Amino acid sequence: MSNPLISIVIPALNEEANVERVYERLRQILSHENFEVIFVDDGSTDGTSTKISDLARKFPNIRGISFSRNFGHQAALKAGFDHALGECVITLDCDLEHPPEYISKMIQLWREGTEVVISVRQESSQLSSFKRVTSKFFYRLNNTLSEVPIKSGSADFRLLDKKVVEVCKAITENELFWRGLIPWLGFKTQFIPYDQGMRVSGATKYSLSKMLKLSLAGITSFSVRPLFLSFYIGIFFLGSSSFYLIYRLFKDPQSEKTISGIGSVIAAVVWVSGVQMMMLGILGIYLGKLWVQSRNRPQYLIGRTLHPKDRENQLKKVG
Repeated sequence: MSNPLISIVIPALNEEANVERVYERLRQILSHENFEVIFVDDGSTDGTSTKISDLARKFPNIRGISFSRNFGHQAALKAGFDHALGECVITLDCDLEHPPEYISKMIQLWREGTEVVISVRQESSQLSSFKRVTSKFFYRLNNTLSEVPIKSGSADFRLLDKKVVEVCKAITENELFWRGLIPWLGFKTQFIPYDQGMRVSGATKYSLSKMLKLSLAGITSFSVRPLFLSFYIGIFFLGSSSFYLIYRLFKDPQSEKTISGIGSVIAAVVWVSGVQMMMLGILGIYLGKLWVQSRNRPQYLIGRTLHPKDRENQLKKVG
């Protein structure tokens, strides 16, 4: 295809001030491309949906989706995949920390035959200490416990060929983790480095608690190693207690007139109890995931569309 339709999917949560900015950047960069932009409003409480609607009335290549409530960034990406019409789909955040200028390189690699192009954030002094520490912790924890390694610094700023998108559409998991799912698919992939842009307005949506939650979702979605870890720790404590029991049987109990080391014993009991509770928590996470998936609820719900009703048909004719 000489001028294929390219879909740009942009999740947005309370990004009222950035919606128009990111689209203007895209217009400048993709002025010679046939492209559509799909904004996914992930339950914003500000004027994000209004901004998207206003832009969609002005520009015929914009479509907008508004969730009935906040379903999360990963679900917003899935909604974008489900509604994209292009021969490839590019996903990026609305806050401009994913610089649109790198999209041209992604498209070039795609035209050369690459099916997946993933951006990798480079270390920079502009990144906050909190961001650097939590990011390193996230990838190290995931790659230690998960069976699907993720390149450190990988972001949800990527390009997927249409056939990869079709596979993503068929995924029915309720707890989505695209940074692990995309590498797991195994399509021809290339990585490109990028320097993170500066957020112009608003605040980051990924707090430490959300990063930890995302990390747990990734680990438990692709690996049962935590369950094996529970087993090995149990073996360790069984062996240790057995050796101590043998030691006590052969030691003359009459030689001890007072009880010594009671503090160490209490500390050990408390520590072992904490480990047991942690392992029960790991089991609970896996059982909880099975329970959530068994309900078979939708991954997201669309409250309303933010574009004219015939917009999709118009884009199909152009594409």
